[in-house]
Amino acid sequence: MTRHPETTRHRRRPAVRVGAAAAALALLAPLAACGSGDEGGTPTINLYYPPEQNLQKVVDDCNAQAQGRYEIAYRVLPRQADDQRVQLVRRLAAEDSGMDVLGLDVTWTQEFASADWIREWTGQDKAEVEQGTLTGPLDTARYEGRPYGAPKNTNVQLLWYRTDLVPEPPKTWDDMIKAAQDLKGQGKPYQVLTMGAQYEGLVVLYNTLAESAGGKILSDDGKQAVMDAGTVKALDQLKRFATSGVTSPSFSNATEDPVRLEFQSGDGAFQVNWPFVYPALQEADPALAEKVKWARVPGIDPNTPSKVTIGGVNLAVSAYSKHPTESFEAARCIRNEKNQKFSAINDGVPPTIEKVYDDPEMTEAYPMKETILEELKDPAVRPLTPAYQSISTVMSAILSPPSAIEPERTADELRQAIADALESKGVLP
Repeated sequence: MTRHPETTRHRRRPAVRVGAAAAALALLAPLAACGSGDEGGTPTINLYYPPEQNLQKVVDDCNAQAQGRYEIAYRVLPRQADDQRVQLVRRLAAEDSGMDVLGLDVTWTQEFASADWIREWTGQDKAEVEQGTLTGPLDTARYEGRPYGAPKNTNVQLLWYRTDLVPEPPKTWDDMIKAAQDLKGQGKPYQVLTMGAQYEGLVVLYNTLAESAGGKILSDDGKQAVMDAGTVKALDQLKRFATSGVTSPSFSNATEDPVRLEFQSGDGAFQVNWPFVYPALQEADPALAEKVKWARVPGIDPNTPSKVTIGGVNLAVSAYSKHPTESFEAARCIRNEKNQKFSAINDGVPPTIEKVYDDPEMTEAYPMKETILEELKDPAVRPLTPAYQSISTVMSAILSPPSAIEPERTADELRQAIADALESKGVLP
């Protein structure tokens, strides 16, 4: 199972943007030459999608199924999400007809739909995508109540803990902090490791805490900043965690893969991270892997299960595609039940179709599948708005470093900054 953290789907610090934009501009000239490649012949359906090691096999199978009616060409996007978005946005803004099917981070779908860059899923295409697909991933693919994406894969973080140090997983963050402090007092590995750098990973952590506390960052229609009492409670929890003495010294700079490596080094008793850590740990340290189990991410209230933020990729059809009918068909094939199972087992990307989790072949690849599914059935979705790019940027800046949070003041600052960001309605890089 390929190890690729959700990092590749997350936007980085604003400072990275200039370099990302320059890199994308350099890429535009050669990529623009891809075109449709079907002058009077078989239509080429250009699939622009992030790197996925075995996706070409899925494409080959879908091409065989098409029986010559069209040919899907997998155009691999850059690895980093900033670079992916820059390339997609600039080409769509130029109404490039050489783009057909697009692999979008779940946080981009609303932005692209509001800009009229992607087509709505309707009729039988819509019905087939919605059939059996988990509600949380479907929510990320809608704009103004209508579907503009087909969830191909999802993702969700788990709590990873050492059974030789902790007999039972903690139910709340306070319980986890207390357990870690006790271990610290005993001179044992104790750290609670997770992502706290100024980037999307910190927004994901805070969103999980806010949703777990019953908080609302935005109004239900996504048009107003709310930041209610639940979000203040989440800020208080994040501040307590950051100042509890159980985090890594590098917490305020930590991203997914360094967190994984730090846990593998033996310093951590707990880790909140994506499922990619499971095969990585088995390969790096089989003895330690035998001591590690997983559980639902802790909540805020002991009587209320957590809500954990989901990630993933939605397939969208470009508004400028010359072959929309074939593009919708190709997208449906790429994310159908058979191919989602293949990608889950071979590339480590959790399925969005619930039935796939019941397949016996999933057990070896996903021994934690029941916990993943449990979280996916009652998930936290990041604020659904075309302005999410701007909101994420200002939120990560205000939340960093978490140790400096002053819950009431920080909530007021976030409310104003988010209200301002909502006016941007999505920004070009």
